[in-house]
Amino acid sequence: MSRSAELATLIRARAGAEPPKVALILGSGLGHLAESVEGTAIPYSELDGFPHAGVSGHNPNLVIGDLEGVRVAVLGGRSHYYEHGKPDAMRLPLETLAELGAETLIATNAAGSLDPEMPTGSIMCLTDHINFSGLNPLIGEPTDRRFVPMMDAYDPDIREALREAATTTGTEMHKGIYAWYSGPSFETPAEIRAIRMLGADAVGMSTVPEVILGRFLGLKCGAVSTITNMAAGMSDEKISHEHTKQMAPLGAAKLETVLRAALPKIAA
Repeated sequence: MSRSAELATLIRARAGAEPPKVALILGSGLGHLAESVEGTAIPYSELDGFPHAGVSGHNPNLVIGDLEGVRVAVLGGRSHYYEHGKPDAMRLPLETLAELGAETLIATNAAGSLDPEMPTGSIMCLTDHINFSGLNPLIGEPTDRRFVPMMDAYDPDIREALREAATTTGTEMHKGIYAWYSGPSFETPAEIRAIRMLGADAVGMSTVPEVILGRFLGLKCGAVSTITNMAAGMSDEKISHEHTKQMAPLGAAKLETVLRAALPKIAA
């Protein structure tokens, strides 16, 4: 039995056998959403091989239960490449959620804006990404499954459900391309100018490897960023992780509104 199958058996014993419809990865500022799920919380420390989310602002628990009438599996924190130098750090958690029966993955993150008209406190639905880091979580995968097509990596139906939810709730939601930068240092102004020329609208240190893994596992994927700062050289803001944590709740409230409204349609 694979490790993901063993973990799925353990989780079912704790949280029930009903498969989750949607898996959520919560970024900075959204940890409280996991507390809204009516179900069972299992610390990552009790799930052998799960990352312990060593970034402040994350809540390292897997929560299985109901949110807006939808059975969800919520990852309250993620491991980033910059913590251990492993682009596939989230592979086991995602394999486990797929083993549990999840069909859809929604990732959220905190990001810096490259668009002057998308200020701090905005939210952005990802339409595509640029893997500016050049890293890939499937390096070393021995099978031909590693050749994952990434056309429509951000599922059009999920994007439409999120757009409709934003419209219905009166929430302004931008859309755009996210560039993955490895971190943990923030980008230089020259790097920001480069990725702006490449077509990026926001930049961050997560999500892209998770979406690659999600597509590898056959999950439909979507993602939304909360804008916590203007990228380097775009404003006079002093960028820091503390600043990110302070600003994350501004967009997180909007993102929670949209996610809650969109979940029933995404799960349908």
